[in-house]
Amino acid sequence: MKAQPDARLFQIGFQAALLTAGVLLRDFSLLPLQMALALAAAAATQACWLRALRLANVGYLSPLITGFGLSLLLRADTLWVHPLVAALAISGKFLIRVRGKHVFNPANFGIGVALLALPGTWVSPGQWGNDLGLAVWLIGLGALVARRASRDDAAFLFLATFLALTAARLWQLGHSPLRLWEILSHQALNGGLLLFAFFMISDPMSLPDRPLARRLHVVLVAVFAFAWQFFHYRPHGALWGLLCLAPLVPLWDFLLPGQRHNWRGNRSLHNNVAAQGKIPG
Repeated sequence: MKAQPDARLFQIGFQAALLTAGVLLRDFSLLPLQMALALAAAAATQACWLRALRLANVGYLSPLITGFGLSLLLRADTLWVHPLVAALAISGKFLIRVRGKHVFNPANFGIGVALLALPGTWVSPGQWGNDLGLAVWLIGLGALVARRASRDDAAFLFLATFLALTAARLWQLGHSPLRLWEILSHQALNGGLLLFAFFMISDPMSLPDRPLARRLHVVLVAVFAFAWQFFHYRPHGALWGLLCLAPLVPLWDFLLPGQRHNWRGNRSLHNNVAAQGKIPG
């Protein structure tokens, strides 16, 4: 059977296209040098860890995805933040592991560290706007990537849960059907939310391995994001939900074990090898 192309190649291409469109069509407040430094730092950090741990046949697609992801979401008023965050994100992938599997999505981990500890950093989801055309592009490109990674259920389940909770809240508050639809459409076409759903929470390496556990975890992240945004009135609920609930993933994998995802085969890794931490993913 002919091997399928690595899904990460498609994701890198789509991320690069989104960044290009954002720089040309939107005010991304991102300097090209910041993006270049993030990519270079991510690749260099990956190289250092591969050399230190004497790992072979791993490659550099993952750090490129992390570098692009940070460039798409993170903003800073200095040049040193993006490379530092990229280095921390990749290092976290190698250092924070349970049974051979990294706990946090690297870009999500890096953004969380930046927002908590580094001055002059922010995430600006409003940069994407709510244009229907952009939303369609994000959905189409993101869905294609997610399907190739066999984790499209996570992206669509997150969106369905979050939007259903939003609709229920609007109905409870007594909004008219027209007003409810306007607000819900605004949420559904939020570029930042779609970007998170199709390019971050759908990352197969940081989700539970078993489909049932994965879906339960995604629902919890959506509930967290909803409560964070509509009850605590704080921004970036999806990002914080994924970060705060990531430590539950090893528990899910222990209680409901499943086949480990393999980018090259899009199936399982041998559990005895993964348990020894020899495959960083």
